[in-house]
Amino acid sequence: MYLIFDIGGTKTRIARSDDGRAYHAPVKFDTPLQYKEGIQKIIDVGTRLAEGEIVEGLAGGIRGVLNREKTLMIQDPGKRLLDWGGRQLAHDLSHAFSDAPTLLENDSAIVGLGEATAGAGKGFSIVAYHTVSTGVGGARIVDGRVDVTSAGFEPGHQVLDIDRTILGPAIEPTLENLVSGTALEKRRGVKPYEISQDDAVWDELARVLGYGIKNTVTYWSPDVIVLGGSMVVGDPRILREDIVRHAKAALGESLPCPPIFDAALADEGGLYGALALLQKNK
Repeated sequence: MYLIFDIGGTKTRIARSDDGRAYHAPVKFDTPLQYKEGIQKIIDVGTRLAEGEIVEGLAGGIRGVLNREKTLMIQDPGKRLLDWGGRQLAHDLSHAFSDAPTLLENDSAIVGLGEATAGAGKGFSIVAYHTVSTGVGGARIVDGRVDVTSAGFEPGHQVLDIDRTILGPAIEPTLENLVSGTALEKRRGVKPYEISQDDAVWDELARVLGYGIKNTVTYWSPDVIVLGGSMVVGDPRILREDIVRHAKAALGESLPCPPIFDAALADEGGLYGALALLQKNK
């Protein structure tokens, strides 16, 4: 049997898989901010789910920037899991389960892998996944694998306003600082879910996101784009039809706009991605 997991900034999910192809109902709990407490909680839940059986392997995602070997999280740019940075996550999990191999991936990338293999991007060769939530992340998936990188993917860090006319000189005008839930809350002083769907701000966010998607199409040349995160699939949200309209306008005649879909796997995309990671590495 196998253990799969998804360590997010607020919630962690762990599930048992008997064959590496499907999984049982996951256990969900608040992600501890302290690494020692967090790793012990994961080990305790995993041990309970294993029910005395030998764990043949583990796979999962964690937020933040991973080292090149993908054995640990170097840093969390969102400064949520600071104490997890530099800790030997893969080694510690393997050691706890009789040296079973542990596969680790960035949380956005592993959700993208799940959507590419079992969700909205299934059947497409090149999938671009973007999540728009408290931050903006994403990954490029090619033929069922997270594409090779030297330092990971950070689509949310692209600068869209080089003259700094939108946010002013003090804030870097990245896609993340323009369309994320955190950015919207700072601008409006209320939570995004408190803003009416009829408010014009949602279409303005779609316009900005459309330009980000233009860059995605230009640089990654995907067959399909899958959008997830609470700002896109929540309620209220940036509507997909508005995003498509603005992306097509931004692209103009230069490049065709690929299909753009909402993510389909809700908050379990990372677990589906972990299954795909196991299957590709058996």
